Amino acid sequence: MSNSADSHKGAGRRPRWRPVRVLTGAVFALAGLIFFTSFNTAKGTNIRTDASLLKLSDLIQERSHKNGELDESNGSLRDDVESLAQRDNGSTKADDARLKALEENAGTKKLSGKAVTVTLADAPPNATAKLPGYPEPQPNDLVIHQQDLQAVVNALWQGGAEGIKVMDQRLISTSAVRCVGNTLILQGRVYSPPYKVTAVGDPDKLKNALAASPEIQNYMLYVNAYGLGWKVDDDGAVTLPGYSGTVDLHYAKSAE
Repeated sequence: MSNSADSHKGAGRRPRWRPVRVLTGAVFALAGLIFFTSFNTAKGTNIRTDASLLKLSDLIQERSHKNGELDESNGSLRDDVESLAQRDNGSTKADDARLKALEENAGTKKLSGKAVTVTLADAPPNATAKLPGYPEPQPNDLVIHQQDLQAVVNALWQGGAEGIKVMDQRLISTSAVRCVGNTLILQGRVYSPPYKVTAVGDPDKLKNALAASPEIQNYMLYVNAYGLGWKVDDDGAVTLPGYSGTVDLHYAKSAE
């Protein structure tokens, strides 16, 4: 009697889900969801090597190249405008001479003359102290910094430079030499070392100004101790390009 009752009770019970089976089912369901999401995202492409997924550095280089093209186009259009304006603008010879002098001082015209070029370069990545008594270098000791480039530019102006070119761009009064890490950002374009700074002027005065600069004297300690690059060349006759970028001033405005 008891056996029959027990059998009847057992027949009426719902089957219990074992925890292991429940967990296994959940894992397979999650795996299916991941596979579907991956397929839907990739759409048949290799996610890791898809060329459309540009790295930030690639994007920066692309924009830098585009800015360079726009600068060249802007310079060409400016030449066309000036050529048209000079046909008959009612100005006198004195006005034209005054305008030419202003353009030369502004750096928008080509400049020819004797020049000096300074080249700065990072030290080898495996550089060690070359002189006794110096500690082993830290990563920041082996790369060119913003203050190093600024020191060279300032010294050349101090030495009477009539015009200066950094890499392939002419500097004007609003130019800012800025570095992010060991990358130079100049007027919307990006450059990597070695960096070249070319100045038109009296070569002897320019070189004397470089040698007299306290900031460059400090830089030379790292040149001698860790192998940072430093080279000064007499270029002879050189023609610097005119500045071809925009001359509009950008400044902050108060919120209304």
